[in-house]
Amino acid sequence: MTIVFDNNMPIYIQIMNYVKKQIITGKLSPGDKIESVRDLALELQINPNTIQRTFQELEREGIVETRRGLGRFVTSEGSTIMQIKKEMAGELLERFVQGMKELGFERDDIVAIVKDAVDEGKGKSRKDRSE
Repeated sequence: MTIVFDNNMPIYIQIMNYVKKQIITGKLSPGDKIESVRDLALELQINPNTIQRTFQELEREGIVETRRGLGRFVTSEGSTIMQIKKEMAGELLERFVQGMKELGFERDDIVAIVKDAVDEGKGKSRKDRSE
């Protein structure tokens, strides 16, 4: 696991986001065992207390569960995973829209740009639609 840490955000939050992303992209599946606090701390070269805090927060959010004597596992609750995905998408969209507004784009311009980008992903471009 490789994470490039941002000095402007607490490390435990960055690790939480990394784990969440691993789950919603399918790299960690529901029910998968998560590395131990000690192993992850060694791998990332950070304090085990930071990893412990990360896991406590993930457990509080229902994303991981502790099985006594077995370790921590990704939740098997599909609805929880979908909720994480929606929250992360919302945060990404919020940052995007804010950035576009800072560049001076209005709502309709932003919508048109996003539509064009999505259509290009389907093999269409703005030029193709106008013909």
